[in-house]
Amino acid sequence: MFYGAMVWDPWLIVAQIVCLQCLYYLGLGTFMALLVGTRVPRLTLLYLFDFAILTPRTTTGWCAIASFLLAAVAGAGFMLYVIERAKKCLDFAATLYIIHLFICIIYGGWPASVTWWVVNIVGLAIMSLLGEYLCIRRELQDIPVRIRASV
Repeated sequence: MFYGAMVWDPWLIVAQIVCLQCLYYLGLGTFMALLVGTRVPRLTLLYLFDFAILTPRTTTGWCAIASFLLAAVAGAGFMLYVIERAKKCLDFAATLYIIHLFICIIYGGWPASVTWWVVNIVGLAIMSLLGEYLCIRRELQDIPVRIRASV
């Protein structure tokens, strides 16, 4: 993708949002399976979308919190390949977490836990700042130029 003048392409934006959302939930599900799945008899959607799960009072709650934060780090890595632009990282990360909030509201009601809000705001900060950092590093890399020797 060239980084010149940007063309308004709503289908590309929607595709990037859907792709990033799916990759985020894939990462979150993987981390939940590794950290929480070993501690509970049955891993369900409850652990992804219910605000009461994120509690610092239990070991399972701490594992769920760690899963959400690790998914934010993985989401920053996904942004490097899906979004590719540093100035768009905050927008896409905020969109991802707003969609997650709506899904949580539909699934279990308004998140009344302060821990849920703190974990998700910290996750948003991690994803957007780390994503911006990774994208800036890629944007600032030298462009390799091959010079052929004339014979």
